[in-house]
Amino acid sequence: MIFKDWYCDIMSKGGKKVSECLAFSGGFDKSYDFLNLLNVIVLSLDVDGRVVFINRKGCEILECSKEDILGKDWFDNFIPKRVRGEVKGVFEMIMRGELKPVEYYVNPVLTKGGKERVISWRNTILYDESGKIVRVLSVGEDITQLELQNRTLRVLYELTRGLVSEKLEPLARARKVTEMCVKEFGVSLAWIGRAESDGSVRILAWYPEDHDYVKDLIIRWDDTPYGRGSTGRAISKKEAIVIEDVTLNGGFSPWREKALAFKLRSVASFPMILKDGVYGVLTVYSDSVGFFNEDLKEIFQVMANIAASALENAFLFEESQKKLKMLQALRNIDLAITGSLDPNLTLNVILNEVIHALEVDAATFLKLNTWTKELEYVAGRGLIGHRIKDRVVRLGEGIAGKSALEKRILWLEKFDEAEPRLDVFEEEGFVSYVAAPLISKGRILGVLELFARKPLEIKEDWLSFLEALTNQLAIALDNLELLTDLEKANVKLFQAYESTIEALAKALELKDRETEGHSERVVALTLKIAKKLGLEGDDLLNIRRGALLHDLGKLAIPDSVLLKPDKLTDEEWEIMKKHPVYAFELLSKIEYLRPALDIPYYHHERWDGSGYPKGLKGEEIPLPARIFAVVDVYDALTHDRPYRKAWSEEEAIEYIKRESGRLFDPKVVKAFLEVIEEKRK
Repeated sequence: MIFKDWYCDIMSKGGKKVSECLAFSGGFDKSYDFLNLLNVIVLSLDVDGRVVFINRKGCEILECSKEDILGKDWFDNFIPKRVRGEVKGVFEMIMRGELKPVEYYVNPVLTKGGKERVISWRNTILYDESGKIVRVLSVGEDITQLELQNRTLRVLYELTRGLVSEKLEPLARARKVTEMCVKEFGVSLAWIGRAESDGSVRILAWYPEDHDYVKDLIIRWDDTPYGRGSTGRAISKKEAIVIEDVTLNGGFSPWREKALAFKLRSVASFPMILKDGVYGVLTVYSDSVGFFNEDLKEIFQVMANIAASALENAFLFEESQKKLKMLQALRNIDLAITGSLDPNLTLNVILNEVIHALEVDAATFLKLNTWTKELEYVAGRGLIGHRIKDRVVRLGEGIAGKSALEKRILWLEKFDEAEPRLDVFEEEGFVSYVAAPLISKGRILGVLELFARKPLEIKEDWLSFLEALTNQLAIALDNLELLTDLEKANVKLFQAYESTIEALAKALELKDRETEGHSERVVALTLKIAKKLGLEGDDLLNIRRGALLHDLGKLAIPDSVLLKPDKLTDEEWEIMKKHPVYAFELLSKIEYLRPALDIPYYHHERWDGSGYPKGLKGEEIPLPARIFAVVDVYDALTHDRPYRKAWSEEEAIEYIKRESGRLFDPKVVKAFLEVIEEKRK
């Protein structure tokens, strides 16, 4: 009897005497070479669940040798913990005769590398001559890929259906996507972030929702250290980025310690791509190294693309609703012109005045979108329905579009088929309609619409009053845009300042390779100590700037001295000691950097007065410089230099302790030690 016929025979009868099953070729052991040819798992367990036989395919799937498997408890070693109790319970009930043998069963198995494979089993019970159960014989087929495909289709279907049917609430939609990533595909954490225009990434939702790794997480997609991880690169490159092991990836350094504290070992980020660019990113983590195979990467990228469209629509809707709510709360246009800080107040008053003074039933304000050349609904009073809010009018289209294009008031008492919103107007019961353009400095801002549910008598004074109101509204709206533009300009100016500082620091690093990465490290540690000592607000901003530029004066040091690989001579050392003075001369000419001069100018002063360039002593030295002096020495000692190897962290700490009260401020040293201790926890 060949194996195939023998196997089909025992499977069809649901059980065999063990002597019969072992008859061919003298038993399993002698048939091992033959069974190795099979592309399915052949497995036999004794009544205690220990493995008594497994073929080569089984060893291959489990990533183990035969010796690693035989004699081991199958359930404790090769069944995932989450289903172990269920699978083992069924097995034990069958062995006790309490349950009819299960001929077909599907369950996951666990490989030596910690991965799961889904196996479809065909089982039979083996009895001895007395009819006692002695073994279970199972033949299994690896259906992991098929199972993954089926699950993927189901998940994507449920995800798409859920996103389409749910309310246009972006955070709820983002939360649904992250939840499915964790529950369906076994990642430890998932979050969705939106790529903001300022280079930051705004985290919208994450799952599990109580996972503290996301708390205070700084992510960017620019060229800063916080933009060089998987998330930032996925957005900027518009492609999936996978970090197989966070401990080995330099770009992940800003988050490495925190990730390891939460047992996160690998991370993958998938850009959420729209037609106009990248909306944001889906980032997922696993507690296993090398978790993200090609199948999973493809699945997560599809999920990210589905989410991108759904979230973009939801956010557009939400932002529109906020704008409408804001504008509908306006109360007084005169206050806006005379200095009110609430422009919404003006619009509300204007709409109410229009309705009551001009004896119309409803009024709306349409704002011109200069990018799309469309008139978009912003606010309205006296409307019964809401459909008008979701409709736009193209420039030159309908009465409103023509009014804006021709820059003149238009009206009619009967709507024709050319009006794109005819169905909405008829539902509202409108009979008369007026469109008045809002013009400021020759620029169209939008259109004020007036509606009446009865014929409207338009007289000269009526039109004059309408013109006065639209002029006031246009001025108020123009002032609002100016204020908004001014705020944006201030933000850009601040960013330009910071970019300039970072560029100066980078210029020094490009020249002095010895200090590469030094600035980033000392800035972070200096700020932590400063906060520990109670500094805040502008003080921290100036400390950050000063720390970044602390060695800027070295740009004026000759390369023969600055880049010398050996120790400096006394004469060369005197030249090097001038770099704080050079920094002062360079930075004091820049007004906004003057408050940041303490560190570049004084960071080589020492507590006992032995420092340079001024020889200041004790609290004569500015506090930021005293803080930085400790940090600068610590970082220098713990990193290699051409003329010496780096000290250990403990050696550097002991040195700073010894020099407390001589070279360093004891109060600063105490704060430094507390920060170092917190870092180790």
